[in-house]
Amino acid sequence: MPAKHATSSVFAKRLKEARVRSCLTQEQLGINAGIDEFSASARINQYERGKHLPHLGMGQRLARALHVPTSFLYEEDDLLAALLVAAARLTRSRKKVLLANAETLSQSATSRIKKPGNV
Repeated sequence: MPAKHATSSVFAKRLKEARVRSCLTQEQLGINAGIDEFSASARINQYERGKHLPHLGMGQRLARALHVPTSFLYEEDDLLAALLVAAARLTRSRKKVLLANAETLSQSATSRIKKPGNV
């Protein structure tokens, strides 16, 4: 049960963060994600309070309505979540450059850790 609670609280936090950044009401977001207008506000409210965690398909629809990657809504690390949003805005060619740079940074960090003097 703790894992589900952690996931729902992360989802709740990210959903509200993205909705507020998009200047949408709970009702507007729900309707944009395909939820019936009469229950849209209440359902988004329950998701944002962490009372319910939507199934993946609804998470994908909410992400599309918010113009964020679906993975953003489930990412626990704040910095990585911000990187996901920033990377999603890039063109495919710039994403490749970002990935290459990230891999270079990762390799150089790993090699510094493995050096005998850096234990």
